[in-house]
Amino acid sequence: MNEALEVWIDQDLCTGDGICVQYAPEVFELDIDGLAYVKSSEDELLQAPGATTPVPLPLLQDVVDSAKECPGDCIHVRRVSDSVEVYGPDAE
Repeated sequence: MNEALEVWIDQDLCTGDGICVQYAPEVFELDIDGLAYVKSSEDELLQAPGATTPVPLPLLQDVVDSAKECPGDCIHVRRVSDSVEVYGPDAE
């Protein structure tokens, strides 16, 4: 898959386990509230609800594994072109 992808976290479902941070610390971070958030390409924590960040191709497998292993099923990876979820709880 060489299409541009983005990832976001539904904090309402986040359990704060931090598995995503273990897989891809360049993309995910736990905040002081104990929940996971995505980070911008400039390493800035994006706390707005539904905030997305691009998935760097070298980290794609780590981000996909994060979505698969997340106990809260709260990590969503979708195509930028049409917003179709390709990995995560709403993927076909």
